[in-house]
Amino acid sequence: MRLLLDTHVLLWVMTDDTALSQTARDTINKATVVYASAVSIWEVSIKAALGKLQINQDRFMKALPATGFEPLSITWEHADAVHRLPSIHRDPFDRMLIAQAVSEPLHLMTADKTLVRYSELVLFV
Repeated sequence: MRLLLDTHVLLWVMTDDTALSQTARDTINKATVVYASAVSIWEVSIKAALGKLQINQDRFMKALPATGFEPLSITWEHADAVHRLPSIHRDPFDRMLIAQAVSEPLHLMTADKTLVRYSELVLFV
């Protein structure tokens, strides 16, 4: 399975947060490849700058390579795919992650149950 982590799941993995279930951990460990999107880095940067997320951005970026996750850039195709998504969710970060998952295709692991309505590729944890 090729897996894309939603931003909060990525943060949970990196902080070994107990909010991440054992089932989710097992799915990540069994995946053939796990991606961390540039969308998540962007979201973390913006939310940290706005004071909505307490994180040391430099430490976060230095720790990211140690996860073994592959980077996923935002392509023109990903950006274009957003306009074909139904209006289920307004969060632009989540919409881009969905567009990436559908375009590649990848399974998107999230704890946001609303995102399941987009595609069978969304894994709710």
